[in-house]
Amino acid sequence: MPVRCKQTPDTAQTETDEHGSAACSDDDSLQDSKAVFREEQQHLSATYKTLEEMKCALGAKIAATDEAAADDKRSMADDLSVNLSSYADAMETYADFATVNRVIDGYNIAHDLHAEKLARIEVLLRQPYFAKVSLQFKQGEKAKDLYIGSAGVSDESYRRLVVDWRSPVAEVYYNQDMGPTTYRANGRTIDVDLKLRRQFDIEGNVLNAYFDTSVAIQDALLLASLSKERSAHMQAITATIQKEQNQVIRHDDVPVLLVSGIAGSGKTSVLLQRIAYLFYRRRDDLDPSEVFLITPNPVFRHYIDNVLPDLGERNPETFTWDEFIGELMPPDRAHGEADVSVSTLERIDALAGTFSFEQNDFKELRFDSVRLIPAGQIAQIAAKFKHLPAGPHLVSLMREELEKRLASRIAQMAGTDAVHDEVLALAAEEQVRIFHETIDPEDDEELRAASLAYLNDRFAAAFAAVENDDWLRIDRIGMRLLGVSHLEPVTWLYLKIALTGLGNPYAKYVMIDEVQDYTAAQLMVLGRYFRRAHFMLLGDQNQAIKPHTATFDEARRTFETLHGEVSECRLMTSYRSSPEVTALFASLLEEGERMHVSSIQRAGTPLVIAECSDKSAYEEKLRCAVRTAARNEGLTAIIVPWKSAAKHVQMLIGEDAPALVKKNAALPDSGTIVIPLELAKGLEFDHVIVPDASERVFPDDELSRRRLYTTISRATKSITLIAQGSLTPLLKTQRAE
Repeated sequence: MPVRCKQTPDTAQTETDEHGSAACSDDDSLQDSKAVFREEQQHLSATYKTLEEMKCALGAKIAATDEAAADDKRSMADDLSVNLSSYADAMETYADFATVNRVIDGYNIAHDLHAEKLARIEVLLRQPYFAKVSLQFKQGEKAKDLYIGSAGVSDESYRRLVVDWRSPVAEVYYNQDMGPTTYRANGRTIDVDLKLRRQFDIEGNVLNAYFDTSVAIQDALLLASLSKERSAHMQAITATIQKEQNQVIRHDDVPVLLVSGIAGSGKTSVLLQRIAYLFYRRRDDLDPSEVFLITPNPVFRHYIDNVLPDLGERNPETFTWDEFIGELMPPDRAHGEADVSVSTLERIDALAGTFSFEQNDFKELRFDSVRLIPAGQIAQIAAKFKHLPAGPHLVSLMREELEKRLASRIAQMAGTDAVHDEVLALAAEEQVRIFHETIDPEDDEELRAASLAYLNDRFAAAFAAVENDDWLRIDRIGMRLLGVSHLEPVTWLYLKIALTGLGNPYAKYVMIDEVQDYTAAQLMVLGRYFRRAHFMLLGDQNQAIKPHTATFDEARRTFETLHGEVSECRLMTSYRSSPEVTALFASLLEEGERMHVSSIQRAGTPLVIAECSDKSAYEEKLRCAVRTAARNEGLTAIIVPWKSAAKHVQMLIGEDAPALVKKNAALPDSGTIVIPLELAKGLEFDHVIVPDASERVFPDDELSRRRLYTTISRATKSITLIAQGSLTPLLKTQRAE
């Protein structure tokens, strides 16, 4: 076992390892550890002071840069004059403006560089670093100390104060291989000898404790971190990333990475750290707007929204499936079944490029009671390209032609007296909104130009409709192609993608959390829409709480077809739940999988499982559990299987009934809540009450098994299961009160 000594500035405490032997057993060891503590506290204090000085200096630089920029802008604006009387004068004017813009760009670049470094320093002032490694690069040389933190920063002499946890050299800390080891940087493998791996418990400039260790799964720092009360927001795991998690976070950049993990294995935390890692490794060419995170529900989005900002990174574009589909479909078409046969979408792929449009496949462009382009004219455009089958190429050509015809129609209308009268009658507020000033046309040419600007504003939605291919009757085309009387939203959207090439070709990464809750058809839509992106899919097949969702085999086949090879990783250690809770949800797994599940938490509260023979006993037991929860620290969740069950449970509890968490709500830090399982997915709670774990609610079938597994695994410390009648047979090995 590695030596682990925990000290404060005034005292030294000994810890006992799991075999019962003292980690620090004599006075010499205690004195040595006290000396190490003093030395590390001195280094921390010096580092913190330097960071504070750098923060002040950067603040002054930013203020000076902004002031100099403002002065130069005023000075250059006074000197600038617009002279377009001749070609030479015009070129000189353009050159003067270009010079001014270059100067402004220089100030902006300087400001952004200073602001970026200041943001990193502000992150570090909360905790300057969390680890230290001592590396010997060449035999006989003195080992070099590197301090690892949530961000990297160098002082004015370019000396590295703190190494970013995502840097290549920091990998030796997470790999946990003491002695000779390697890491890769700039395509080279670098050999080093890891002499020391030290972890710190630090708040600001105060060192609470340090731990020298080589086996992360037994780290006191990890256990201390896991034992803290959960909060309303997920916390970054940067300081306690484990070896199997690190392999996912630093995985090679592959087209598709499928990560399967048991409940509590840190899948979502790993996902967010992976995003932060990608931002670091591709900081020159990856913007958060090019990364998309698809979350299970809005509650979960609130839960994770602090993790990346706390690491000094911006959040990626984040949305749910409903929000994604709602942005791309007509409001009245965005709701319906997602369980569409994969063969239906495959038929669309087979048929989309082999049929020809008919006139009834188009709808006229009509806006503001004005018919701009009749459906017949759109059919005429299609006839011009009759040698081409329907598909993205043909639609693109038709779109270009429609844009020209719409612009021509608008220009024609701009010359009419009726439109001129409308422009001249515009209120002053409308004139300022459209033209950015009030107007008084002096001749017909100015009036026509103003009329054209007015019509372009009035019919902006028409140009958007052309760009969005809203002139296609997707429903009619789909029903004709597939021989059906109705298209589900997934089918509708996939058909539009196949016909028009609809998609986001600029997305570089798409992360799908809780992937087991998507149907194969939904995954096909996402894979086609983000056709050039690399995907990361995370989930747990045992938490598939909806019927007819895709198995991991189906997800794998889908992405192999769309994006090529699928790489896979597994996470089998639970960091969330106590051994008691972990053993309970693991009992719901197949024996072969159950054998690989482990928890590293300390022993927690014994399970409470109660079977109630009659209704009054059940109601009293439920109220008693809620009263007990009110005395607990942290957050207790009463997880109901469906939203419709929430009001019934609240009614049974009575006037002390906790509030129901709704779709767009954020979680409180403490107290007791009622939450449907669908919204509880991906979240964690200190305590969980299952208000009815009876056979009626959880019969002995596969879907119920997964729903119960998901419900139980939300708990970190304790769980109470109450059954009205017989306990579910899924837990037949458990003994009730």
